Amino acid sequence: MIADLVAQALEGRPRAVAQLISRVESGSPDLPEIAALLAPHTGRAQVVGLTGSPGVGKSTTTSALVTELRREGKRVGVLAIDPSSPFSGGALLGDRVRMGDHALDDGVFIRSMATRGHLGGLAWATPQALRVLDAAGCDVVLVETVGVGQSEIDVVSLADTTLVLLAPGMGDGVQAAKAGILEIADVFVVNKADRDGAAQTVRDLRYMMSLGSRQDAWKPPICRTVAARGEGVDGLAKAIEEHRTWLASSGEGAVRRRRRAAAEIEAIALEKIRVRLSSSAVAEFADAVVAGDLDPYAAADRALQTL
Repeated sequence: MIADLVAQALEGRPRAVAQLISRVESGSPDLPEIAALLAPHTGRAQVVGLTGSPGVGKSTTTSALVTELRREGKRVGVLAIDPSSPFSGGALLGDRVRMGDHALDDGVFIRSMATRGHLGGLAWATPQALRVLDAAGCDVVLVETVGVGQSEIDVVSLADTTLVLLAPGMGDGVQAAKAGILEIADVFVVNKADRDGAAQTVRDLRYMMSLGSRQDAWKPPICRTVAARGEGVDGLAKAIEEHRTWLASSGEGAVRRRRRAAAEIEAIALEKIRVRLSSSAVAEFADAVVAGDLDPYAAADRALQTL
């Protein structure tokens, strides 16, 4: 059953891809088998993360990028990370509705994923969903974060190339400096560049970059776009491709993927530990902490010894 489903996903069949991602999101017990079958077919897709404050036009930019990438003949996957509904736990905004222009394109797979309370702007299942889209033949996977402000820099641990979107008149230059966004951006995108203040936003970015000290040799370009009209998106796609070339030539791409794999292994291991911890044993140790017989560190050590 699982082998057949994975085989269909490897052929790029949308229904099979959707079913695999649903199993990933639900934490299906089949995940180890799915991961083992997908592993030989992964590692080829370029992962591009889009982050930025709410209202800068992430979904519009994502849709415009899909159009440009499809024009270049590339298969594209989109993971749009939405806030969770407090009632159903599902994706609240439904980016697939906002990207309706690509709904009938067999070369595009769009999936909204709920954060389910996970901080950092990403869903916990995003790395595994990326593997599914990678194995299904996507050349590029775009990951659009929730846009929750200063806590959404988790995308840098997931993406090969991170786009930071800003818009004129929103104070985003200052916010970028405060949130550490300058350090994670591989490409800056000043969207809605037809508005007053766009040139000032570009100048602010250049000034703040001149004050910063990045550890790598890549200097993030600043692209101006009006995504709603598709203006400047070809230049943005070119900047993404140039960064991909740099990642390959500098060796930074391998470093990032190794770091991503390590983080995924750690997350899976920690989840397994959490599941295996006996709730009754933890409750017993909690009582001891409340009574003053144990401190929390000693209680944690004893809880781990129960594994």
